[in-house]
Amino acid sequence: MDHSNEQAGLGPRRLAWMAVTETMKRRVPLDDVMEELARAENLSARDEALARAIAIVTFRRLGTLGRALSERLNKPPKDERLMHLLAIGAAQILFLDVPDHAAVDSAVELAQSDPKLHHAGGFINAVLRRVARERDQILAESDPWLDTPTWLEERWIAQYGEPLATRIAEAHRSMASVDLTVKSDPEAWAERLGGILLPTGSIRLKERTAIRELPGFEEGEWWVQDAAAALPARLLQAKPGERIADLCAAPGGKTAQLAAAGADVLAVDRSAKRLQRLEENLARLHLKAETRALDAEKLEAPPFDAILLDAPCSATGTIRRHPDVAWTKSEEDIRKLSGLQARLLDKAASLLKPGGRLVYCTCSLEAEEGKLQAESFLARHPEFTRKPVTPDEIGGLVEFITPQGDLRTLPSQLTLAEHDRSGLDGFFVARFVHKGS
Repeated sequence: MDHSNEQAGLGPRRLAWMAVTETMKRRVPLDDVMEELARAENLSARDEALARAIAIVTFRRLGTLGRALSERLNKPPKDERLMHLLAIGAAQILFLDVPDHAAVDSAVELAQSDPKLHHAGGFINAVLRRVARERDQILAESDPWLDTPTWLEERWIAQYGEPLATRIAEAHRSMASVDLTVKSDPEAWAERLGGILLPTGSIRLKERTAIRELPGFEEGEWWVQDAAAALPARLLQAKPGERIADLCAAPGGKTAQLAAAGADVLAVDRSAKRLQRLEENLARLHLKAETRALDAEKLEAPPFDAILLDAPCSATGTIRRHPDVAWTKSEEDIRKLSGLQARLLDKAASLLKPGGRLVYCTCSLEAEEGKLQAESFLARHPEFTRKPVTPDEIGGLVEFITPQGDLRTLPSQLTLAEHDRSGLDGFFVARFVHKGS
């Protein structure tokens, strides 16, 4: 789309506005919407990064923004696009290092260039200027639960108890750090990259920087992977020459871990597009795996030594990184996905050799996709037993281990001295072993 004559800075804000609107309307991931819209907008990498930052902070603090705006409106406008434009304007004023006038003026100009909202310029100007004047009051009133939908608040309090659930909600209001998994010598790479070596073996970057420009990227020495997401493949304990299936494998961080351990890996994913990215990542890393674009439920193959099943889930454990998840998912999604998870577990069980290992994981905070799923699997499959996780496998972080011996990470855990670098994704991991013939 050609917007070549418009004021500088308008393009990224238009993209952020469109992305928030489309994500809420279609209930699909923000990343997918951004990618789709960015192609049409033809922005520079810098402008695209600004658009993404605005959209992400809008979702991260959507409850705070909604209350701040509604308290400053006589009655909320019926047009949701207008509310979203006000929200991205307020997000810049309250939470980003953007001059107030730039946030206000760009919102006014975007409205004036829109046939349905051209009359709203004065209204937007007045509301956002008031938000800027009353910034301190708005931020002082903010309650951690304000930025969590009620249905999730109720679930987490019931499951984790109010004090821990509140810490989870608070953690979701912070930006997620960038973690790396390295092929070898994590101590040396942590020093070279100026990062923090975590007890689990991942490296956490201290600064947000262009990933492709860091040492070791071009050489394929490491890849981006949250510290929690790196644990399931480690717990599978892949050995050289073992035949291992990685089901629902994209984007491929776990496939890379298994391949780097010397295993003979089959990576299965239903999305050919996502598998293509996985293949590109493996090529950069100089690692090999067979790939198959296929629904894992339909996989037919000789028995495997081990299987890693990273099952499709509600992804509520990734809200720090993908805050749109909180506002685009529902309890109905959890119900449907837990049924799919059970079917995939049954399929994986049928593809294992006697004595084979199965690691099941989800990036969800919900019991139906974690603890209850593991219990149900063992009840259906008496030929399997749970192999408990031990502290030495996860850097001594005993707080990650449940009473049953499964692994459960929470966004509020992994507190570091650099407080703004604390936390990790919420993951559930259970490890099962086939008892043999």
